[in-house]
Amino acid sequence: MTYCVGLYLRDGLVLLSDTRTNAGVDHISVFCKMQVEEVPGERVLAMLSAGNLAITQAVWNRLQEGVELSGVRHTLRSVPNMFRAAQLVGQAVRDVFAADGEALKAQEVRFDISLMLGGQIAGEAPRLFLVYAAGNFIEATADTPFLQIGEHKYGKPILDRAVSFDTALVDGVKLVLISMDSTLRSNLTVGLPVDLLVYRADSFAVTLRKRLTEEDAYLRIIREGWSSALRQAYLEMPRPDWVP
Repeated sequence: MTYCVGLYLRDGLVLLSDTRTNAGVDHISVFCKMQVEEVPGERVLAMLSAGNLAITQAVWNRLQEGVELSGVRHTLRSVPNMFRAAQLVGQAVRDVFAADGEALKAQEVRFDISLMLGGQIAGEAPRLFLVYAAGNFIEATADTPFLQIGEHKYGKPILDRAVSFDTALVDGVKLVLISMDSTLRSNLTVGLPVDLLVYRADSFAVTLRKRLTEEDAYLRIIREGWSSALRQAYLEMPRPDWVP
């Protein structure tokens, strides 16, 4: 399993992914689930993946080679806008399904993939999409400024309560790390290290890309500080007067 989260904010995007993959309790590996295409001054696109590792890698490799869209072969470096980029990713997913779907079904392997695509191409604002296994997709909006893929339920409550379109990028970093820490504590199929990307709108260059490990000092601050804050908040809540 995995957990990836993306924030769509007025000032840009904040993306975070874990790196754990597993094929049973005795076969756990670390793989980067965040792929980035950057053309400085012109575009930055990042794709985060959850699901079957072989399928997600096949999709990324097809995108590198080029995928036919409306009769024209494109890569993420050549599509004219983010909507077409999301369409391209969706088509790559469908192409992999067409090539491998029957063989996977014969082996009773589910076609399990979900992808998050975020970035900005010159001429439009940053955008963030979630692409499903069928190749269709949805887009984050100012009313719903975050998307998640993978094991999302543990990290969702803090985002529901605290994230808004006007959240500052630095606060967004704190929130995705808290969201990830909540997931790490509750699900062993999600694991460190985690990969973080911050993109400031209209910069057309990656603002920050960082891998955080168990030894990272700030990650420890998040983990210990959030646990302490939750315990303190619980203690400060008034006791129910209807309990004898």
